[in-house]
Amino acid sequence: MARPREFDTNKALDGAMNVFWAKGYEGASLPDLLEGMGITRGSLYKAFTDKKTLFLTILEHYEAEHVAKAVTGLSDVDIPDGADRITTLFRNVVAAARRGDWRGCLLCTAAAGPANDNAEISASVARLLDQMEQAFVVALNASPRFADRDDGARATLAKLLLTQYVGLRILTRSQAPLEMIEASVQALESMLDAAQ
Repeated sequence: MARPREFDTNKALDGAMNVFWAKGYEGASLPDLLEGMGITRGSLYKAFTDKKTLFLTILEHYEAEHVAKAVTGLSDVDIPDGADRITTLFRNVVAAARRGDWRGCLLCTAAAGPANDNAEISASVARLLDQMEQAFVVALNASPRFADRDDGARATLAKLLLTQYVGLRILTRSQAPLEMIEASVQALESMLDAAQ
């Protein structure tokens, strides 16, 4: 009979997520992870097998905690114009930086980092980025500003918005000047406004 886990899985995953988020996949050492998760080496290996498997689990955890929130915001029917949903998402990045949160986005960091050379991690990252891209499509489809564009044009614009979002989150993680981050979002808003 298997013994029950002697730690709170969600608490441990939150701890590991914060370590990976702060240090990246390569920079997160085993001692960092053990301290952040509050578990022993044996417990980590028994529950998650190895660092890569733990990171894949963390990407799923991040999906549930953060990616889903962004996707929901881009699909929020309480904001009738989808372009306003997009603006809100980008303004939230600026607001986080103003609060001193320079972590950026764990998903975006994974996409840009050496861990993405691993096929399994790359596939997981690509799947989550696709969710974001499709959410941008949903928002654009709900915007009267882009009603005259065909599906292909809106799909292309969604790809552009995804690259802007990833780039902005990486700029934030690199602690680029706040003025640069704000100017990037203002330029994006001007682009969306020009479509009216």
